Amino acid sequence: MAPAPKSNRAAQLIIWGLVLIVVVLSFYAVRSLTKEAVTVRVAKATYQTLVKSFSTNGKVEPLDDYEVHAMATGQVEDVYVDLGEKVRPGQLLLKMDDKGALATLAHAQATVRDAQVAVDDIEHGGSQDERSTFSADLDRDRLQRQQDAASLAALEKLQQQGAASAGEVAAARERVRIDDVNVQTMEQHTSRRYGPPDLARAKAELADAEASVVAAQAAYDNVVIRSKIAGTVDYLPVSQYDWVAAGDELVDVADLKRMRITAYFDEPDIGNLAVGQPVTITWEARQGKTWHGHITQAPTTIIQYLTRYVGECFITVDDADGDLEPNANVNVKVTTAEHPHVLSVPRDALRFDGTQPYVFRVINDKLVRTNVQLGTPDHPAIVNLTEVEITGGLSEGDTVALTATTTNQDLVNGLEVKPIN
Repeated sequence: MAPAPKSNRAAQLIIWGLVLIVVVLSFYAVRSLTKEAVTVRVAKATYQTLVKSFSTNGKVEPLDDYEVHAMATGQVEDVYVDLGEKVRPGQLLLKMDDKGALATLAHAQATVRDAQVAVDDIEHGGSQDERSTFSADLDRDRLQRQQDAASLAALEKLQQQGAASAGEVAAARERVRIDDVNVQTMEQHTSRRYGPPDLARAKAELADAEASVVAAQAAYDNVVIRSKIAGTVDYLPVSQYDWVAAGDELVDVADLKRMRITAYFDEPDIGNLAVGQPVTITWEARQGKTWHGHITQAPTTIIQYLTRYVGECFITVDDADGDLEPNANVNVKVTTAEHPHVLSVPRDALRFDGTQPYVFRVINDKLVRTNVQLGTPDHPAIVNLTEVEITGGLSEGDTVALTATTTNQDLVNGLEVKPIN
């Protein structure tokens, strides 16, 4: 049998090639027609008020606080108030046993009196009795000199007349010389008995004694303890007849309507804080209760707080009503920006190509990449944990894709999708 012509074999190859192409195209056509659209969660662009805030923890402390500690070891004689009682300035709070404090004060006052007398004596050349004795001795020595000088003069006349010997005159002159020495010595003893070092030492002892009186008086004043402010007794660890050591806290009065919070913000957040920003405060011990305040001092330095590096921020509570107790550990949320009636979409819709933000709009069940604007450098848009402000590129009611329900499915431009809310 003769072999088939070459032209026939070429025609067969072409036919089989065309058949293969038709099969492949048919496969992809059928697959395309039967392929299910990707299910994606969607949301609409809407106008709302957006808030940017930062939350942290803080500790409550009163702005007006009167805290009393025992000045010395002793016994509580009586307590006149109860924990939680409201008191006025000057109201009696408690009394300590005053026997020891009174004795200490009396001893200190006596020491001051003795030291003051010593200074006066040195400044005046001795005590009053000593000065009287010295004065009498000086008068006696001066009188004796006058008498001896008169005797010497008389003997000198008699010697000129030959009635007195040279020895008698010499003896009288020696007595006058001795009288001069005695008078001079007594005058020096009276006027220069003490020197500057003696006076300086006496004044130093007086200053020490006066300081002891101040300390003793403070201790005695602390025996009868009265409130210096109007407030509430928020700490009262002692009872009648309790024995306390020096330094132990006895009572604390605080104005619970004037409170401050020391809050600790993480280092990346402190650049957003400024004086006057509004704050909301919650406390787990008062479920459902919210207080309000404002920042009075933004962080000025970074410190280590436990395992965190934070900035200390002071917050004044504007509506403290007595329910927010000192030393309470609270949660605070500072509002750093608030933009009313702005167009926004969920944050999950926002994507970036380098520095260019964009979203996928859903149009006719297909994804359409759409570049958007997020404010300007002078007026940045708010981007918080859940929402992002859109200042250009979208209109109210536009549908945007969030995420695919299939976690390994990437969203790309032109992808056919099945939107779900």
